[in-house]
Amino acid sequence: MEVFIPSFRHEESDLERGYTVFKIEVLMNGRKHFVEKRYSEFHALHKKLKKCIKTPEIPSKHVRNWVPKVLEQRRQGLEMYLQAVILENEELPKLFLDFLNVRHLPSLPKAESCGSFDETESEESSKLSHQPVLLFLRDPYVLPAANDFPDVVIEGVLRGIFYPHLQPR
Repeated sequence: MEVFIPSFRHEESDLERGYTVFKIEVLMNGRKHFVEKRYSEFHALHKKLKKCIKTPEIPSKHVRNWVPKVLEQRRQGLEMYLQAVILENEELPKLFLDFLNVRHLPSLPKAESCGSFDETESEESSKLSHQPVLLFLRDPYVLPAANDFPDVVIEGVLRGIFYPHLQPR
């Protein structure tokens, strides 16, 4: 698993003063997704992780000014924090995976001992689900087509799979 924080942005709010949102890029098993988190969420994660594993230092909670240079330093510090958690721990806790919106791998013993980031999460929601990737409703070579026009996409795929030696050169 690889984790980066490529960017951040400032959010304005009517209910509270503005805040910064960090965009986290997660690369796992050849797939990439993004998660957005505020510093307060990083801090809450750090407090929970300290109870279960050895954690690196997290950047300071209090930033005196909101200039881009200071926020860039915080972005770099948070990125190094996430990367250090991954490097220093052979097995990642479930709450860390929850924070990054990564589906849990059932073979993580430490994941269960450390608890969940969302304590109300049920066991059923953390199980992997499998969906069919390709489905043919009928065998296109056995049953006649519903209309007079051949389905060139299905025919091309099936010929490519079952008769690759017949492809035009």
